[in-house]
Order: sequence, then structure tokens, then C-alpha cells
Amino acid sequence: MSKGSSIQQNINIKNRKARYEFEILDKEVAGIVLTGSEIKSIRMGKASLQEGYCFIDKDEMWIKNMHIAEYTEASHANHEPTRKRKLLLKKKEIEKFQKKTEEKGLTIVPLRLFINSRGFAKMEIGLAKGKKIYDKRQDIKNKDMKREIERFG
Repeated sequence: MSKGSSIQQNINIKNRKARYEFEILDKEVAGIVLTGSEIKSIRMGKASLQEGYCFIDKDEMWIKNMHIAEYTEASHANHEPTRKRKLLLKKKEIEKFQKKTEEKGLTIVPLRLFINSRGFAKMEIGLAKGKKIYDKRQDIKNKDMKREIERFG
């Protein structure tokens, strides 16, 4: 790979909003079905998980509203930026998520998108419970205290 290449070696796109809005109870790593122009955009770091959410439909897990910017070098075969994409999980894992979301009112959120050592795009998803306002305030307070301790300690 040449020095002038804009493709990044280690892609790790995080959803910071998810950790602020939700308490993560369980995590799982899933594969993701992408087109050629989508994987090229991800390798350039042009993806966002902020508005994305996961849902289960007919025993398959999908992610919707995850934004992957259109690949500038692609011709007419470019992709729609926020289309729904299939997540690849084992049947037992999908069933586990489905049971938890149905009985406890939990949700499934994308936490991070990364490229593994074999070059495949993977997504870390989490089973999450919505935080109350006072939980968010407590998290901010703890974060500030930790920052102060590191600064002066």
C-alpha cells in the first residue's frame, strides 16, 4: 500500500452516544453484510453509528440508519447511505437477544464498527437499557471526578 493512500489501517468507529444514553448489559460481535462501495467507505473511516439501531425481523438481525458515506470513486453502482444492513449472528445468539428485548423491554444498539485482522467488517452490538436523567448526571459527575484525580494526582 502506498503512502498516499487514504485507506486507514485500523478502523474503530465508536458510538459514544450509546454509552451515554444506555447502560450496556451484554455485548456480542456480529459480521455485517456490505456492498463493495460500503466496505471501501468504511476503510476510509467514513461511517457513523450515532443514529443507528438494531432490530430482529423473521429470525434475522438488521441494523437501520447506520450512515456509510457514498464512495466517491464508485460509478452508478454506489450504495444508499442509510439502507438497512443484515447482521450475521448465530441463531442462538439472535434468539437470546430476541427473548431479552421482548420480556424486559431492552433494546439492541450498535457500539462500534471495526475491521478485524482478516479484513472483514465487524460490529459490536450491545443489549442495552435506557438510562434515566439522574443516571446520566451521575456518569458525568464520575467522569469529571476521574479527570480531576488524573490531572492533580
